Amino acid sequence: MDGGAQSQCSSRTVEEVFRDFKGRRGAIVKALTTDNEDFFQQCDPEKENLCLYGLPNEQWEVNLPAEEVPPEIPEPALGINFARDGMQEKDWLALVAVHSDAWLLSVAFYFGARFGFDKADRKRLFNMINDLPTLFEVVTGTAKKQIKDKSEAPNHSSNSSKLNSKGRGSEFQAKYSLGLQAKDEEGGLDEEDDEEHGDTLCGACGENYASDEFWICCDICERWFHGKCVKITPARAEHIKHYKCPSCSNKRARP
Repeated sequence: MDGGAQSQCSSRTVEEVFRDFKGRRGAIVKALTTDNEDFFQQCDPEKENLCLYGLPNEQWEVNLPAEEVPPEIPEPALGINFARDGMQEKDWLALVAVHSDAWLLSVAFYFGARFGFDKADRKRLFNMINDLPTLFEVVTGTAKKQIKDKSEAPNHSSNSSKLNSKGRGSEFQAKYSLGLQAKDEEGGLDEEDDEEHGDTLCGACGENYASDEFWICCDICERWFHGKCVKITPARAEHIKHYKCPSCSNKRARP
């Protein structure tokens, strides 16, 4: 198991290492959110020490650690499967997220050291990484709460915006997420609402809202998702009265 290290031998710049980091991070976000049911099943406590690997191509896998010592790149936390049935699932996922955060940083700065980054490059790499929410924040919803607390104002624009989104359902989500500005008489969005949602994070990948991307809101957990992350198109959203994200759907389906 090389964790995709061979494909990273050409990485020499801060941007390339950060691209590697984002790919691995995106993979683990999927494992712990939209693919959490599959991830849960693969982490069988009866198996040997298992690790969660995020690959640069945004694919994840649960596998045994590398046999060579020292390994090509730092290894993720060992034995994540052993605690799976010994704690609440959400707490277990949060624990895996914390260890995965540490692993992602160790891999990024391993490449930084290997490729001779100086103090300025290391600082720039850390700042680029630090602009993204941690896996723990994405999995636990902490990042969303921080943004909500920060954006709250006396006029309660946050609450009124949520009411508007709920009232108009999927049609509102599709139009809002595509960045379309409806007319005032149609109850459209004002600039204040647009700025507020500009800091919203996708519940799947943890990336920020962008006005040219389609988003949809889960009616159960009220988290927003990129349409592409949950495989929902604008056309399909128009026919959905009450949307449930993959995590909420899996929780209801599991006995």
